[in-house]
Amino acid sequence: MATKTEFTQDEWEALQKGVTGAGFLMAVSDRSFFDSFKEAGALARHLSEARKSGSSELIRELAEARATGFGLTSSSAEIESETLEALREAMQVLEEKAPEEADPYRSFVLEVAESVGNAAAGGEAAESESLEKIRSALGA
Repeated sequence: MATKTEFTQDEWEALQKGVTGAGFLMAVSDRSFFDSFKEAGALARHLSEARKSGSSELIRELAEARATGFGLTSSSAEIESETLEALREAMQVLEEKAPEEADPYRSFVLEVAESVGNAAAGGEAAESESLEKIRSALGA
């Protein structure tokens, strides 16, 4: 079972940015002021639950992320490109260092993204497109 200590700082940041970035990407897919609050809450709740009962120690440690890796001025294009790159890098790192964690990580990221996407009504087409990009970056 892999833990944070098995990864370099850059690798760990990619793993975390992949998770939080996937949630953030779903939230900005359809920018609605009030929906953003619901989606941010869904991301926080999902991470909180994973900290308590994640499927592995690695997932529980990843859920301790306190930031998305993006600022308030990050553009949608930046969020998308950096998240997808982080996800590709994370999957590569996991395949090399902890292949047994690749599927749980993939599932965790998709659960986070879907949870955020389902938090508010509207924007289904844009969110569906973002979810497919996330799936593709994860090799799902």
